[in-house]
Amino acid sequence: MIYKLIAGIRRFRTEIYPRHEQLYKSLAQGQSPHTLMVSCSDSRLDPHLITQALPGELFVIRNAGNIVPPHGTVDGSEEATIEFALAKLEVSCIVVCGHSNCGAMAALVGQVDVSGLKEVRQWLEHGKAVQRELWHSGLEGAELLRAAVEKNVLIQIENLRTHPSVRDRLSRGDLEIYGWVFDIEQGDVFGYDPVTERYESLSERADPDLAARIDLAHTPAGAVPKT
Repeated sequence: MIYKLIAGIRRFRTEIYPRHEQLYKSLAQGQSPHTLMVSCSDSRLDPHLITQALPGELFVIRNAGNIVPPHGTVDGSEEATIEFALAKLEVSCIVVCGHSNCGAMAALVGQVDVSGLKEVRQWLEHGKAVQRELWHSGLEGAELLRAAVEKNVLIQIENLRTHPSVRDRLSRGDLEIYGWVFDIEQGDVFGYDPVTERYESLSERADPDLAARIDLAHTPAGAVPKT
């Protein structure tokens, strides 16, 4: 399959790059992304594709389950990336983006067996709050998995707030945080609206105030999405 990737590189160099040559030449001098996106590593979720963002617009953290460990719990790249994005690049938005049928969330709710994967189990310890929140929900199967995906996004936003660089920017009032879920089958992205306590389609809503309403930066912790 490496040959397919190499063919793609050739196409990029001969067809795509020439159309954006000036953009890449400007980006060679530095970057100024407007958004930090925390998304899952899943191959079916492409942050640039679903948002149609150009190179240089998104600063991306990708890992299993779009997880943000609370500040000080691990010495990992997530914390360094968050600090750099907020304090150095001064992004104005953070988006935590989960997706339907997430394998990491399926493991957390007992639908995927990862008992033989030591590192995966250790990483998913940072998502255990999802289990606690849904333990007595009464949900099963696809409904339980969807609820886990949606709840996980909100939990990771709360974890973001524990990071000093995030707290500093929030105190200054110049940072917005959003929670999204990408539905693979529908090809749509749903943003959490704390007013309705539901995830609303971002492509179908014409409400001009929607962006302001789904800004989670200053909403109370612990809101549980309705399913």
